[in-house]
Amino acid sequence: MKASRRILLYGNSVILGSIGASLRRCPQFEVTIQAPQPYETKELLKKNPRVLLFDLEAPHAEAVFSLLKADPTLLVIGVSPGINLVDIWSGRRLRELTLQGLLDLIGKTENGLSVK
Repeated sequence: MKASRRILLYGNSVILGSIGASLRRCPQFEVTIQAPQPYETKELLKKNPRVLLFDLEAPHAEAVFSLLKADPTLLVIGVSPGINLVDIWSGRRLRELTLQGLLDLIGKTENGLSVK
Protein backbone atom coordinates (compact mmCIF):
# COMPACT_ATOMS: atom_id res chain seq x y z
CA MET A 1 0.00 0.00 0.00
CA LYS A 2 1.33 3.42 -0.95
CA ALA A 3 2.08 5.86 1.89
CA SER A 4 -0.22 8.85 2.09
CA ARG A 5 0.96 12.29 1.23
CA ARG A 6 0.55 14.63 4.18
CA ILE A 7 -1.25 17.88 3.27
CA LEU A 8 -1.65 20.69 5.78
CA LEU A 9 -4.39 23.27 5.28
CA TYR A 10 -3.17 26.37 7.09
CA GLY A 11 -6.27 28.38 7.91
CA ASN A 12 -9.98 28.05 8.37
CA SER A 13 -11.43 29.94 5.41
CA VAL A 14 -14.37 28.69 3.38
CA ILE A 15 -12.15 28.03 0.37
CA LEU A 16 -9.75 25.87 2.39
CA GLY A 17 -12.70 24.00 3.89
CA SER A 18 -13.98 23.22 0.40
CA ILE A 19 -10.56 22.15 -0.84
CA GLY A 20 -10.05 20.04 2.27
CA ALA A 21 -13.39 18.28 1.82
CA SER A 22 -12.43 17.38 -1.75
CA LEU A 23 -8.90 16.26 -0.84
CA ARG A 24 -10.20 14.01 1.93
CA ARG A 25 -12.04 11.97 -0.69
CA CYS A 26 -8.66 10.95 -2.13
CA PRO A 27 -7.27 8.02 -0.11
CA GLN A 28 -3.66 8.85 -1.02
CA PHE A 29 -3.81 12.11 0.97
CA GLU A 30 -3.74 12.67 4.71
CA VAL A 31 -5.30 16.09 5.27
CA THR A 32 -5.02 18.11 8.48
CA ILE A 33 -6.09 21.64 9.33
CA GLN A 34 -4.17 24.17 11.42
CA ALA A 35 -5.65 27.52 12.44
CA PRO A 36 -3.14 30.31 11.79
CA GLN A 37 -1.26 31.72 14.76
CA PRO A 38 1.64 34.15 14.61
CA TYR A 39 5.15 32.78 15.22
CA GLU A 40 4.24 29.11 15.06
CA THR A 41 6.47 27.74 12.31
CA LYS A 42 8.16 25.16 14.53
CA GLU A 43 4.75 23.72 15.39
CA LEU A 44 3.85 23.50 11.71
CA LEU A 45 7.08 21.63 10.91
CA LYS A 46 6.29 19.06 13.60
CA LYS A 47 3.30 18.02 11.50
CA ASN A 48 5.78 17.11 8.71
CA PRO A 49 3.61 18.18 5.76
CA ARG A 50 4.73 17.57 2.17
CA VAL A 51 2.18 20.10 0.86
CA LEU A 52 0.92 23.22 2.62
CA LEU A 53 -2.15 25.04 1.30
CA PHE A 54 -3.16 28.42 2.68
CA ASP A 55 -5.51 31.29 1.95
CA LEU A 56 -3.48 34.25 0.65
CA GLU A 57 -6.06 36.64 2.11
CA ALA A 58 -5.99 35.18 5.64
CA PRO A 59 -4.22 36.87 8.57
CA HIS A 60 -0.78 35.52 9.55
CA ALA A 61 -0.28 33.93 6.12
CA GLU A 62 3.32 35.18 6.04
CA ALA A 63 4.35 32.49 8.56
CA VAL A 64 4.39 29.83 5.85
CA PHE A 65 7.27 31.43 3.97
CA SER A 66 9.75 30.76 6.75
CA LEU A 67 8.92 27.08 6.35
CA LEU A 68 10.50 27.06 2.90
CA LYS A 69 13.89 27.83 4.46
CA ALA A 70 13.51 24.98 6.89
CA ASP A 71 12.18 22.52 4.29
CA PRO A 72 12.89 23.47 0.66
CA THR A 73 11.07 20.35 -0.59
CA LEU A 74 7.78 21.58 0.88
CA LEU A 75 5.23 22.50 -1.77
CA VAL A 76 3.58 25.75 -0.63
CA ILE A 77 0.34 26.65 -2.40
CA GLY A 78 -1.49 29.90 -1.73
CA VAL A 79 -5.11 30.23 -2.84
CA SER A 80 -6.81 33.60 -3.35
CA PRO A 81 -10.53 32.93 -3.80
CA GLY A 82 -11.40 36.57 -4.44
CA ILE A 83 -9.53 36.71 -7.75
CA ASN A 84 -9.34 32.97 -8.54
CA LEU A 85 -5.55 32.87 -8.27
CA VAL A 86 -3.23 30.10 -7.07
CA ASP A 87 0.40 30.89 -6.22
CA ILE A 88 2.87 28.04 -5.96
CA TRP A 89 6.17 28.83 -4.33
CA SER A 90 8.43 27.13 -6.76
CA GLY A 91 8.72 29.92 -9.28
CA ARG A 92 5.43 29.10 -10.99
CA ARG A 93 2.12 30.97 -11.02
CA LEU A 94 -1.15 29.48 -12.22
CA ARG A 95 -4.46 31.22 -12.88
CA GLU A 96 -7.86 29.60 -12.60
CA LEU A 97 -6.58 26.25 -11.42
CA THR A 98 -9.36 23.69 -11.09
CA LEU A 99 -9.50 21.18 -8.26
CA GLN A 100 -8.49 18.48 -10.75
CA GLY A 101 -5.54 20.64 -11.80
CA LEU A 102 -4.56 20.99 -8.14
CA LEU A 103 -4.76 17.21 -7.66
CA ASP A 104 -2.62 16.70 -10.76
CA LEU A 105 -0.05 19.21 -9.48
CA ILE A 106 0.17 17.53 -6.08
CA GLY A 107 0.45 14.14 -7.81
CA LYS A 108 3.30 15.33 -10.04
CA THR A 109 5.36 16.50 -7.09
CA GLU A 110 4.56 13.27 -5.28
CA ASN A 111 5.99 11.27 -8.17
CA GLY A 112 9.27 13.16 -8.05
CA LEU A 113 8.68 15.61 -10.86
CA SER A 114 9.71 19.13 -10.03
CA VAL A 115 7.33 22.05 -10.24
CA LYS A 116 9.19 24.98 -11.79
